[in-house]
Amino acid sequence: MTLFPSFWRPPQTATRERPRPWARTGQWVLALGLGMALSACGNVPLAGWPGSAPPAEATAAAPVTPKPMVLSRELASPPAVAETPTAQPPNPAAGTTLPSAGTRPSARNDGPTGLRPLFPPDGLQPIQPGDTYSLPVASLSAPADVWERIRRGFAMPDLQGPLVTEREQWYSSRPDYIFRMTERSRKYLFHIVEEVERRGMPTELALLPFIESAFNPQAVSSAKAAGMWQFMPATGREYDLKQNIFRDDRRDVLASTRAALDYLQMLHGLFKDWHLALAAYNWGQGSVKRAIERNQRRGLPTGYEDLTMPMETRLYVPKLQAVKNIVANPAAFNARLPLIENHPFFDTVAIDRDMDVALAARLAELDEADFRALNPSLHRPVILAAGTPHILLPWNNAATFKRNLQFHIGPLASLTAWAVPSSMRTADIARRFDMPESDLRSLNKIPPGMLVKAGSTILVPRLGNRNAEVPEHVADNAHLALQPERVLKRSRVKARKGETVATLARRLKVSPSDLAQWNQLSASASLKAGQTLTVMTEVRAAPSSRKTAASATRNRTKATRTARGPKAAAQAKAKAPRATATAKNARPSKPVKTANAAKPAR
Repeated sequence: MTLFPSFWRPPQTATRERPRPWARTGQWVLALGLGMALSACGNVPLAGWPGSAPPAEATAAAPVTPKPMVLSRELASPPAVAETPTAQPPNPAAGTTLPSAGTRPSARNDGPTGLRPLFPPDGLQPIQPGDTYSLPVASLSAPADVWERIRRGFAMPDLQGPLVTEREQWYSSRPDYIFRMTERSRKYLFHIVEEVERRGMPTELALLPFIESAFNPQAVSSAKAAGMWQFMPATGREYDLKQNIFRDDRRDVLASTRAALDYLQMLHGLFKDWHLALAAYNWGQGSVKRAIERNQRRGLPTGYEDLTMPMETRLYVPKLQAVKNIVANPAAFNARLPLIENHPFFDTVAIDRDMDVALAARLAELDEADFRALNPSLHRPVILAAGTPHILLPWNNAATFKRNLQFHIGPLASLTAWAVPSSMRTADIARRFDMPESDLRSLNKIPPGMLVKAGSTILVPRLGNRNAEVPEHVADNAHLALQPERVLKRSRVKARKGETVATLARRLKVSPSDLAQWNQLSASASLKAGQTLTVMTEVRAAPSSRKTAASATRNRTKATRTARGPKAAAQAKAKAPRATATAKNARPSKPVKTANAAKPAR
């Protein structure tokens, strides 16, 4: 038997060269590869091949004599395999007996392997639509813009109904509003889509700031929710969003996006439903949980549309669904979306020194309004590096900023933070730092007629030895506490015979309009004799210090002991004679004061 066909042999040349050893090795490798390929394609063990053996089942039933396998040129096309009849599945209708489940059929040379195929006990059934599924196919082409990228990532179930239709009509009737809102999102949308995709979340969530704030990072609701994602103060602190006089991270583009997606992921893990997670984002997770429990007790469904909730929350998901539909097909809703290219709008630039906002914008060759649009968390005209270690700049301006900063000569910050040692008037602080009082109030947003309480932190000029960078604990925890410089005290007066509001105001040295306003009267009204009116008089609040604060504490303690009510006063009066008698027996040089001698409470 010849193992190798003649055409595999080395070509015979006229010189009759002796075949090289590696050529023989190559022949063996080719033969082995061909044999393995034939065995794999037909699942046919090579008869006569070293190490091959017939199947165990076939050997047990009827020994099969292995046929020698001769490889020749005719193997280039496999006629033997093609001529082998294909085993047909049994037809239950024709009365074919099927093997029982878990049993192997008897060996029979029905095919190349000598085995019968296995079939289910109840026969073959047609494939139903529910039994099939398809995996998502990734597109080989990059998205043309951010809108196309968002469309490809839609994964939330669609919500339908009259509320969605009503919101679609509302938006489609305001195409200018849609364009302004989407144009405002140009600076932030790419970053949000990146973060959503990185977490494997539905890209519908990148459209949520359209519903929350119309992509306005400076938006503040009547409930004090702030920023693009509208975080309440307590929820913001829970998700590590710093809020002090220098910055509010609820408005920060990076920090607020991170916190919002963390919050949404937590809510989805809690409710296992994106619509319920969105309802909890708007209404609160406790409210949604109680609504679900209420429906469970009543045996009702617990889906988003089945819960009883406020109208604002009821419209929340339909609004998002309407915006999703508009983004999916703008032309159908008379909408025009601006081109937002699929690349980053801004770059993150690290800073390690305090810097004025105006100077940072100038170094980046950027308008200050555009600078603040990317850095909306800054409350004051100075950036404290310890609390804000990076800033956002448009991609091209970031390189310009770095270059100009490298060659900048002079101080970077003209302001610094100063802790107020005791309660002070703004006039005294301004005099201390040689600046106009109006500038101090405007710089620190202090209204007129207010004192700055001890422990507050304010911005002052960076002069003399105040050139050090503001430390981190001040940058992160600074606060401003104020108290009225003048306190109004309420008192009651009685009008005399023939007096009017004007004459009584003149007697009390107050404004007639104020007196009329306090008593809800006309400024020209006449008064009856003995008529009681309310008068508010100003009491100046003196600046407190440590010494005066301790003195005030002692006075309050004395007043509390003295003015405990009529019963305590009567007891003190009853004890007074005994105290006086005791005083008579004492040395005259040291008179004893009774408990009644304390000053009355203010």
